[in-house]
Amino acid sequence: MAGQLETYTTMRDKGATPEPFGAKKRRPRKTQPRFVVQEHHATALHWDFRLERDGVLVSWAVPKGPPVDPKTNHLAVHTEDHPLDYFDFEGEIPKGQYGGGKVILWDRGTYDEEEWSDTKVKVVLHGERLTGEYVLFKTKGKNWMMHRVDPPQDPAYEPMPEDLVPMLATTASDLPPRQRDWAFEFKWDGVRAIVYIDGGRARAQSRNLLDITGSYPELRALGEAAGSRRLVLDGELVVFDAQGRSDFGLLQQRMKLTGDAVRRLMTQYPVTYLVFDVLYADGRNTMPLPYAERRTILDGLDLNGAHWQTPPYFPGEGTAVRQASIDRGFEGIMAKRLDAAYYPGKRVDHWRKVKNVRRQEMVVGGWTRGEGARAGHLGSLLIGYYDEQGRLRYAGHVGTGFTSKTLLDLEKELKPLARKDSPFADPVPTSYAKKSTYVDPVLVAEIEFTEWTRDGKLRHPSFKGLRYDKPATDVVREEPA
Repeated sequence: MAGQLETYTTMRDKGATPEPFGAKKRRPRKTQPRFVVQEHHATALHWDFRLERDGVLVSWAVPKGPPVDPKTNHLAVHTEDHPLDYFDFEGEIPKGQYGGGKVILWDRGTYDEEEWSDTKVKVVLHGERLTGEYVLFKTKGKNWMMHRVDPPQDPAYEPMPEDLVPMLATTASDLPPRQRDWAFEFKWDGVRAIVYIDGGRARAQSRNLLDITGSYPELRALGEAAGSRRLVLDGELVVFDAQGRSDFGLLQQRMKLTGDAVRRLMTQYPVTYLVFDVLYADGRNTMPLPYAERRTILDGLDLNGAHWQTPPYFPGEGTAVRQASIDRGFEGIMAKRLDAAYYPGKRVDHWRKVKNVRRQEMVVGGWTRGEGARAGHLGSLLIGYYDEQGRLRYAGHVGTGFTSKTLLDLEKELKPLARKDSPFADPVPTSYAKKSTYVDPVLVAEIEFTEWTRDGKLRHPSFKGLRYDKPATDVVREEPA
């Protein structure tokens, strides 16, 4: 398998790249053979795994890095042999050159050869990061797979969880007593997302377990920045307005878009991922830990970049944080008990939303025809929420907060959902029922309002946008009747 270096040299310009070109001679046979792993930030992040043999470094590019768990195999693409000088190389390969990008020494050490053929290589590694038995086996063409034979190096290792539904908060009218037992954060007006980072790749999942990665390409750089770290993060995707406030209406311009449509809007509506919790970190499930400890771990990750931030939290300072949120025109704040664990998919009292502006997610159950300037188009939405018996309760109608584009988009979404009967358990007032078109209750709208009336309706509601990150069946009244 190990050959000469003609392929390596013909693929590179000696005068344009700092990479070595084979000045070092073959080492004595009696010396222990070495291995090196280099983290390579090229067009696509990968890890170059190299084994010293017959005077060269036999090489594979491993897109997700060496596996840590024998239950998972990773693709390893066999590449050209490299000179022995490459064992110590790290630096910047100029853009435009083959493999252009930063090269970082990730691990190195020696190895014992157990088996070596054209289709299978079995070695025991003795590195600074990697120790244990690994097998590389050929599948097709240049494609191989890399498998860890031994159990994970860390005896306490836990596999990365999948399909986590975020923990939800209850709504509170005021700050909790004994503020010293709580931490306080600003409440962000965006879309909740769990982000999984593995092998330098970030994957975002919404509250209803939809893969939304394609709608937010900014997260790709977050995955690369995390490198070989394996993380599960909880946070909010937001778009900031000119005053530095998160604006759900601006974010809505990016929802459900992919490909070229997203790229056209990325400059106009750039998205930032605000990370406020860590649920898994490098083989450890952190959800059972107290919130204060999880925040310490999160802050230690130093996740701050062009399109992601770790916003601050303020233990014991609820009064000051709430006043600051009012002064800045924010929606409200979050109060989180410092000793609280994380319960995915649960709505719990040790996370509380304290709102300056009242918001409520509502199910759309129908729409009315407009009058005057809106004649022939949508006039208002009939909205409701589910009670404890699973009945859709009518909560009124909303006819403000729409732009011309929003009205057109809503009509397109609503027409295919039309139905003959009302989905509401309560009767819709006759004045609206006569001019209403009912729809299957699958769309969720974000509504701003002043208060609940005694008969369970919203007073002065205003439409803020559709939410695609939550199932309609999960919409309940957040404030007690």
